[in-house]
Amino acid sequence: MTDALTIHEAAETTGWSPRMLRYIERNGLIEPQRSAAGYRLYGAAELQRLRTLKELLGDYDLGLGDIGFALRLRRDSSLRDAVDAWFEAKPERPDDVPAANWLTFEQEKHSKLLEAVRARQTQPTPTETA
Repeated sequence: MTDALTIHEAAETTGWSPRMLRYIERNGLIEPQRSAAGYRLYGAAELQRLRTLKELLGDYDLGLGDIGFALRLRRDSSLRDAVDAWFEAKPERPDDVPAANWLTFEQEKHSKLLEAVRARQTQPTPTETA
């Protein structure tokens, strides 16, 4: 690929930082070519994708995380089905919970969920225990 820019040249041209270009690549939003030595190379096609990505973000007031999630939805049918099911679901009181206790029941479930999330966040990762 002879007509290509390095990551630093692409960053200067597009307004994205080299760090953001790596982030965009890591999240599967763009895939630059690689030189024989493994350096990222950005040609006209990659620059166009970066420009149109920036336009998309601005036109719809989105963040890169939003686009990354949209990509996951396109690629992961079980995630897509779960999100669709959530949108379609209607709140429904469990049969074994009296109407007067439904709010308390939901509060307790949230408390347990938050405790589980906190417990996961404080557990060391596998690399920390090795």
